[in-house]
Amino acid sequence: MKDIELKENLKKFTHIGNCPIRNVISKFSGKWSLLILCVLAENGTTRFNTIGKSLPDISPKVLTDTLRTLESLGLVSRTIYAVVPPKVDYTLTEKGESLMPIIYDMITWVTKQYADGTQI
Repeated sequence: MKDIELKENLKKFTHIGNCPIRNVISKFSGKWSLLILCVLAENGTTRFNTIGKSLPDISPKVLTDTLRTLESLGLVSRTIYAVVPPKVDYTLTEKGESLMPIIYDMITWVTKQYADGTQI
């Protein structure tokens, strides 16, 4: 890459409000988002308590907040059933499913780093 091209490419990352990298990373910077997406990808439609049991060190409040965020981003859909006790299922949306190959590539990369003795 020529020096001027690099400078032009980097300009798009310096504008805080419309930087694509900052915007995406801020959505997933939490400790739990990627893990919840992986649980849903592995299990398909999953109940709230099952997600919580899959991630035993997550609190119910943090799980609720993270699921709401993922839902607001259009990555997860929530289905509420009018039964007693209430039943709520979560599943990946088409948009969420389209993100999973990228997450799996990242998992593969990290796993390779650890296997090679390099820790991030």
